[in-house]
Amino acid sequence: MVESQLRARNIRDPRLLEVMAECHAMNSWTRNFRARLMATIPFHFRGTDGFSALHGGADARSARLEPQNVVLEIGTGSGYQTALLAELAAQTYSVERHSHLAEIARATLARLGYQNVAVIVGDGSRGLEEFGPFDRIIVSAAAPQIPPALVDQLSEGGR
Repeated sequence: MVESQLRARNIRDPRLLEVMAECHAMNSWTRNFRARLMATIPFHFRGTDGFSALHGGADARSARLEPQNVVLEIGTGSGYQTALLAELAAQTYSVERHSHLAEIARATLARLGYQNVAVIVGDGSRGLEEFGPFDRIIVSAAAPQIPPALVDQLSEGGR
């Protein structure tokens, strides 16, 4: 996966490549689901918006995560990107609007032993003011404009 999918898409951050290559979350899903995660285009799961691991890797790369960062992720999806963020940052808060996806992601992340993650069902455009400010905010959803609440919850110097 690292050579054929990630390096080919100019993802070069050694920390991110290592985490994606070894991410425990990849071992928790069926072979078919893993193959779909590695697809170059997002796929849909139970009537939700599309997602893929490759897009998650690109998002994590562009965030330039540091080990001490507190991250807000909008759009938990399968929880794969959430697991990447948990490996790369001190604390990750993830908001998912689909309760069934949030439940699946919570169960997977708990089973894999991630303790620095909280998955919350809600409207991501509102952020999570009670847990901010955030060093990084990653939005894995489309919006006509950046929600003001997210800008307000970004720490000084955040991305």
